[in-house]
Amino acid sequence: MVSLWENWRNSARMRRGPKFDTVGGPSTYAVELTKRHASVSLTEQGADNGSLRVNLSWRMRSSDFDGRTGRRGSLRHPLQALKPQVVQAHTQGVVDVDLDLACMYELADGSKGVVQPLGNFLGDWNSPPYVKLTGDDRFGSPSGETIYVNLDHKDEIRRLLFFVYIYDGTPAFDRTHAILTLFPSNGPRVEVGLDQRAPQARSCAVLLMQHEKDQLTVRREVRYVYGFQSELDRLYGWGLQWGRGYKAGKA
Repeated sequence: MVSLWENWRNSARMRRGPKFDTVGGPSTYAVELTKRHASVSLTEQGADNGSLRVNLSWRMRSSDFDGRTGRRGSLRHPLQALKPQVVQAHTQGVVDVDLDLACMYELADGSKGVVQPLGNFLGDWNSPPYVKLTGDDRFGSPSGETIYVNLDHKDEIRRLLFFVYIYDGTPAFDRTHAILTLFPSNGPRVEVGLDQRAPQARSCAVLLMQHEKDQLTVRREVRYVYGFQSELDRLYGWGLQWGRGYKAGKA
């Protein structure tokens, strides 16, 4: 009989096989972008057309999660992965943090802008910028926040910067474990974890999508800043004019 330890060791060896870190089995295969393997070509995956869904979800950190990666277990304690997870916390009463998903865009014709809940800049699917935010989740529901990108117009898109910021409440990137997941029309999903502790940061550039040598690529950024959109703008040279914004129903 194959021992539980051998099963775990064999599965770990299989996970080390591909070039990229992988998550899940064949039916839920995902590419995880890390510092070591930070980019992937959607064109090579055959995933550079149709609808691209970009989802942000988060949960409260706990002592049962590894502080460096947010994942259970370690090489020294493989059986930790078999323990039941703590109930995911998605309510304001548990963690008072309002994470927002947003996207700066630059189109091939030079036009630039942002899609975000602040100011109700929700974008458009069928017209420029071909980026659409579906809504604002203020408390981290299981479905999270979602942006759709119309990759049938990929040639009109020069680059997209997906970022996350904390609009309301105390800076709390160190209290939550957030994951940005791309669901392309074809091929595996792509995951980027906001797995670094940055207790005073208010914004984080997570993922950059752009054309490189006729390839549509996505690259892990995970760059935390202590300011808001204008600071990310300066880092990436967008050149937008920023002012104070408010969400509907808040002032």
